[in-house]
Order: sequence, then C-alpha cells, then structure tokens
Amino acid sequence: MRVLLHICCGPCAIMPVRALREDGHTVAGWFHNPNIHPLSEYLRRRQGAAQVADIHGIPLYFPENGPDNAGKNEYDLVSWCRAALGYEGGRCLYCRESRFDAAAKAARDLGFDAFTSSLLYSRHQDHEGMRQAGEKAAAAWNVPFLYRDFRPFWQEGIKASKELGIYRQQYCGCAFSEEERYAGELAKAARGLSR
Repeated sequence: MRVLLHICCGPCAIMPVRALREDGHTVAGWFHNPNIHPLSEYLRRRQGAAQVADIHGIPLYFPENGPDNAGKNEYDLVSWCRAALGYEGGRCLYCRESRFDAAAKAARDLGFDAFTSSLLYSRHQDHEGMRQAGEKAAAAWNVPFLYRDFRPFWQEGIKASKELGIYRQQYCGCAFSEEERYAGELAKAARGLSR
C-alpha cells in the first residue's frame, strides 16, 4: 500500500517509517502541525522531519504544497489557540482530531491508499484517543486509517535519533504543554522569591 505518514517531528518518525517499509508499504510523509509553538520550535521540528525524510529517501509534503493550499503556510498561533481552547473535549482532543483530519484529507487528495501517524510512536500520547481520531478522520474522508502501535520501537527510535543528530524536543508541542513542562520550575522560582 501507499501510506501517508503524518509526521509530528523527526525523532518520532524514524521507527514508523522503518516499520512501515519493512511491512512492504511505500511511505511518504505529511508534516501538518499547527499546534507547535513558538514559531522557532515549529521550524526546528519541521526541519527535523525534513532530515528524516531525506535520510530515508521518502517524499515529504507540507500544507503549503498540498493539492488545495498552494503557498499558504499553516502557522497561525491565534487561530489555533482559539480553535483548541473552544473545542468541546479540550485542546488535546482538538489537536489530535484536527491533525488526523488534515492527514486523511491529504491522503485522499494525494491518492494514497491509507494514512497513519508518527504520534502512534509516543509513549506520552493518549493512544486510544489517537486511534479514535484516526478512525473518525478515515470515515470523514473515505480513506483507510492504518493503525499500528509503534511504541515497542521507543528506545530504538531514541537511539537512532541521537545517532542521526535529529533535534529532540522536550514537550508535546503547544504553548500549553510547554507551560506544563516548566510548571515545576516556575513553582520553585516562586517559592524562592517569596522568602
């Protein structure tokens, strides 16, 4: 099958690309991540995805070179925050569903047989929630969602990303997850200042 792999970042894409190819699939990447903030982080992850695509010799598509969005970049902090914060079910559900929806549409429009996501590699994600988001998007765009649990490759992927020198991020992606990452340090700083 020709599979479009939604890529959240370079390190998370390495093992899914390898596993899908070992299963006999032809793989291309799709980098659609308007959730990643700030812009400098978005650009670093986008570059990491491009490095992994280049290393593995696979095509990599971006929204601006997709079939119906020529030239328009996806990065729009205000629009993403408004949509995510106003979404019934919360920002994480919106994040999953909107990215899987975009991947399914791109797979259909670009003529792929199925789509999947490198998010299925992460031990830190809501795996069942991602499966549901993938199935919902598949039904909406009439293109199969190829579910595969890539988590068993976690350690191997970390090792490979370090060996390849791919930028490794420290938080999920949105400004809110970055704040959660530093909450402990902020609390320590506040305690230190109150003395």
